[in-house]
Amino acid sequence: MHALVIGGTGMLADVSLWLVREGYYVSVIARRYARMKQLIDCAGQTASITPLLVDYRDQEALCSLISRTIQKNGTFDLIIAWVHTDGKQALPTVIQKNSRHPGPWRLFHVLGSRADPAEAKAELCLPAACLYRQVQLGFVVEEHGSRWLTHQEISDGVIDAIRRDAPFHLVGTLDRSEKKRPR
Repeated sequence: MHALVIGGTGMLADVSLWLVREGYYVSVIARRYARMKQLIDCAGQTASITPLLVDYRDQEALCSLISRTIQKNGTFDLIIAWVHTDGKQALPTVIQKNSRHPGPWRLFHVLGSRADPAEAKAELCLPAACLYRQVQLGFVVEEHGSRWLTHQEISDGVIDAIRRDAPFHLVGTLDRSEKKRPR
C-alpha cells in the first residue's frame, strides 16, 4: 500500500507516522529538510518514508517528483492533501498523475474552516476510481472563547476520518453561534 501525504511534516506529521505504523509505504511532500529529517527520525530507521522535498507551487518540480515516486513505489492507494490556496494546481497535478491507478483509491482533501466544501470539490476533475473525501478543520470552543485546533487534534481528526471513510468529516466545530471564532 502506498500513501501520499501533502504537508506531512507539519500539522499532519502524526498522520504520516500513523500510516507507517499501519503498514503503508508513505511518500511525504514537504518544503523543509529539517522537518523531513525529524519525521524520518521519529519513524525509525526501518520506516518506509520517501521524502519529496518540493514547494508544491513549483509545478515542474512537483510533476517530476510525483512521477518518480510513482515509478519507484507504484500509484497511490491513499492521498491526504493539505494544500493552501496559493498552490491550487498542486492537487489537480497529483490527481492527474495518480489517474493510472488500477483500481479504487481514496483522496482525503483537508480543508480550512473558511473553505466551501462543495466549491472545493467542484474545482477538481476527479477520475471515476477516486473515492473523494473531505476533512474540514474548524475550531474548539472553550469556556472563555474559542481557539484553533492543535496539530495533535488535526492529526487525530484526519486519522479518525480515514478510519471512518465517510464522504465528509468535521474536526472541531464551525458553529459561530457558540463562541466568537478565533482570529
